[in-house]
Amino acid sequence: MTELVDKLRRHVPPFMQMLGAELVSATLDRIEARLSVRDDMGNGSGILHGGVYMSFADYLGAIGTVVNLPKGASTTTMESKTNFFRPARSGDVITGVSTPLHKGRRTMVWQTRLTDKDGKLLAMITQTQMVIQKEV
Repeated sequence: MTELVDKLRRHVPPFMQMLGAELVSATLDRIEARLSVRDDMGNGSGILHGGVYMSFADYLGAIGTVVNLPKGASTTTMESKTNFFRPARSGDVITGVSTPLHKGRRTMVWQTRLTDKDGKLLAMITQTQMVIQKEV
C-alpha cells in the first residue's frame, strides 16, 4: 500500500463513507476504488440508483484532481456527464477506475469507467474539475 492511498483513506468524505466506497489504489494518473451495492442504494427495483454511479465517479475524479493540485489550490466539479450501459444489482461489487483526459492549470477532466466483477462496462462518466487557486 502506498503512502498516497494511506493518506487518502484517512480523508474519505462522509457521503462516501456512508456509501462504503473503498479506495484500492491511487497514483497521479489512475484512481481505483470498489463499491458494494446494497439494497438501500437501489431505485426500488433492486437496481443501483443512477445517482450512486455518478456520486462514486465524482469522488474518484475529485481524488484524481486533488492529488494533482498545486500547493494551496482546491477543486470543485464544474460539469459531469454519465452514460449508463448496464445495471448493477444489490449484492454486486462494482469497480471504478478514473484516469485523466486533461490536467491543466485551470481545469482537469477525468474519465471514470465503472465495471462489474466480469469487467463489463456499467457506466462511463466524464467530469470537469475546476482548479481554484489560492488567493494571495
